[in-house]
Amino acid sequence: MRTPLFLLLAMTGIVAAQNVRLNVPYEQFTLKNGLNVILHVDKTTPTVTVNQWYHVGSGYEKPGRTGFAHLFEHIMFEGSKNVPEGKFDEWLEAAGGSNNGSTNVDRTNYFEDIPSNALELALFLDSDRMGFLLDDMSQSKLDGQRDIVKNERRQSYENRPYGYAFLMLSESLYPASHPYSWPTIGSMKDLSAASLDDVKEFFRLYYAPNNASLSIAGDIDPVKTKAMVEKWFGEIPMGKPVPPQDRTVASLAAEKRMTIEDRVQLPRLYMAWHSPATLTPGDAELDLLASVLAGGKNSRLYKRLVYDLQIAQDVSAFQSSSKLGSMFVISATARAGRTLAELEQVIQQELNTVKTTPPTQREVERARNQYEASFIERLESVNGKADMLNNYYYLTGNPDYFNEDLARYYAIDPQDIATVAVRYLKDNERVVIGFVPKGKTDLSVTNAPVVSTEGK
Repeated sequence: MRTPLFLLLAMTGIVAAQNVRLNVPYEQFTLKNGLNVILHVDKTTPTVTVNQWYHVGSGYEKPGRTGFAHLFEHIMFEGSKNVPEGKFDEWLEAAGGSNNGSTNVDRTNYFEDIPSNALELALFLDSDRMGFLLDDMSQSKLDGQRDIVKNERRQSYENRPYGYAFLMLSESLYPASHPYSWPTIGSMKDLSAASLDDVKEFFRLYYAPNNASLSIAGDIDPVKTKAMVEKWFGEIPMGKPVPPQDRTVASLAAEKRMTIEDRVQLPRLYMAWHSPATLTPGDAELDLLASVLAGGKNSRLYKRLVYDLQIAQDVSAFQSSSKLGSMFVISATARAGRTLAELEQVIQQELNTVKTTPPTQREVERARNQYEASFIERLESVNGKADMLNNYYYLTGNPDYFNEDLARYYAIDPQDIATVAVRYLKDNERVVIGFVPKGKTDLSVTNAPVVSTEGK
């Protein structure tokens, strides 16, 4: 059951858009082994979320050894020393709980949503796989999960219409040595080559308590919860220090254009640029620009491409924010009989306009309101709050970064959006990809040679 929005607003003291003050009280402590723990009490419902972040994603991998973080997202549910294979899910579900995990370029996240009386069960399960996963690790288990990941890759990329889009965008935007140049799921070649010793070494370095944070939110007693965390996690030894990432800022020296023939019915255009890292200057401005361009049926690109000219089926824009650098993306699917060159021409016109004439105050306020609504919606559940506490701790060292984050969006005026458009969305520093049906390269963008996806 989710907290009603009106109740949340009353609880947090939001009285006016410009005077937002969110209150997500928390307690933080660190175990002797380096595990960071964040507690947040919310007695609205008798439920708890245990949210664990390991500070490792695909961006910590190395060329030739990719896909390990995502592979462990699967392996971590397959049993550990004191949890037989299959029992992780079975025991949680028997207690009325559910669980899941996710991996991106920056972190791996595991969480359990449980009744409050099952908190200790979740802590036991999480601690056992942190401390004793390798005790039950075997070649057969690795092979089984590797095959599952390979099949997931086929479903997500090779066999999905337009599935190669973000593989090609990342590969084109970043040099091969950059940790964001390969997909989170890894390459087939690297997954096949991964040995049992390789994955054990990766686990020992990155899945230690000193490279993790544990956020527990919901109907908890802080004193009892602290004791349970110490009981289950305190004996796990600290790992070696994690080496720092290469923080070299990636850039493009020239525009890259390409055509990809795919098993699709309609052509689709992708345009992407390097953009500022999450929470850095320009990041929030590009969030709002994405909304001005394609955030809803009244947005500029949707209105022109889909409504007025009726040459596109859909259009979207978003700022994909990450720790080392971000990606600003615009995509649009052409209607039958239309070309991607037509779509690109209109998109270019709108980009040129927003660079020379700032959006209206009303457009900015609408975009800001859309962002605030999604922000507040995440705070309506203990799961959302637990994850945000972990996110802010990972990025800033301060779990209570809610107000600072939201304040970025209220400091933006229309000229700021025009300024970031000029600075980051340059015509000669972008990737433009046209996906077209096989044999229909004439439907692609202008001056975009055909590029093979073989071996990607």
